[in-house]
Amino acid sequence: MEYKEIAQELKKEIYRPVYFFHGPEPYFIDRLTQYIQDNALGETEKSFNQTILYGKDTDSETVINSARRYPMMVSRQVVIVREAQNLKNIDNLRFYIEKPQKSTILVINHKHGTLDKRTKLFKSLKNHAVIFESKKIPDYKVPEWIRKYTGRKNLSIDAEASVLMTEFLGNDLDKITHELDKLLLAMPGDTKQITTSDIERNIGISKEYNPFELNKALAEKDVFKANRIIRHFGKNPSEYAMPMIIGSLYFFFSRVLAYHFLKPEERKDRKTVASRIKAYPNSIWQYENAAKKYHYKKAAKIISYLREYDLKSKGLNNVSASEGELLKELVYKILH
Repeated sequence: MEYKEIAQELKKEIYRPVYFFHGPEPYFIDRLTQYIQDNALGETEKSFNQTILYGKDTDSETVINSARRYPMMVSRQVVIVREAQNLKNIDNLRFYIEKPQKSTILVINHKHGTLDKRTKLFKSLKNHAVIFESKKIPDYKVPEWIRKYTGRKNLSIDAEASVLMTEFLGNDLDKITHELDKLLLAMPGDTKQITTSDIERNIGISKEYNPFELNKALAEKDVFKANRIIRHFGKNPSEYAMPMIIGSLYFFFSRVLAYHFLKPEERKDRKTVASRIKAYPNSIWQYENAAKKYHYKKAAKIISYLREYDLKSKGLNNVSASEGELLKELVYKILH
């Protein structure tokens, strides 16, 4: 089942005997698990009828015995297994899942990866449980996700601010929501839109010195601005790690290269461009500008530079150059 389908069922108080949530994105897994933990039982019912186990501290036999118990003075009990990826002999859970207790809601929270679909356990789950696979959101879709998240809080966020957060925080939804929730608490009550200034002031992301601004400077071939930004990065290596900067540049120039190979009719519609090069629609102008200034052969060469300097930043073919010095060399090669 999809996340929305499960969430809608839960809001209607429709509960199934077994839920199995797994995948690389923990945010959605934790949200569904927490909803069941908070709402499946009343507060007075939880002390006797809600059991929370942790994979590293328990085993499959304990989970099965807990799930087979009968509820006390109510119609159902809840058993939640958090961090089930650490559960010993997890495959043995299939013996319970094939014949689950109707009065038990068993939630198996398996994070940071998917269960092998070839296992006997997965085959049992497929036939007898609600399975949800929580996938990572692609980077280019994160700004839109941020916009929707703030919209649910009755606020809007301008396009540049959402892209800035994505560039700085990546697609780690737990980290993004944590920072957004802190920001929302700090905002004045009459605030209607979050801007880059709000991000800079409350989250500590500089609107002037960040990978997003470096990409913009390079797209315009603004030598002065690009060098000013990397000097700042070089002075603050703990805050602006080389892998993060190279990752941002790699995504940027990969999209520039992809833009070069679009057909003329495809370039007329920005939604089509965004879909084809996997970019946020409001940032398409950057790739258009960069494609005018960087021939496709140069864009391909830049990607090879990024791979080279990623290895150098990790010590390969680099005896003594600092990250700041490597960044200067890299940006010089990109611009010239």
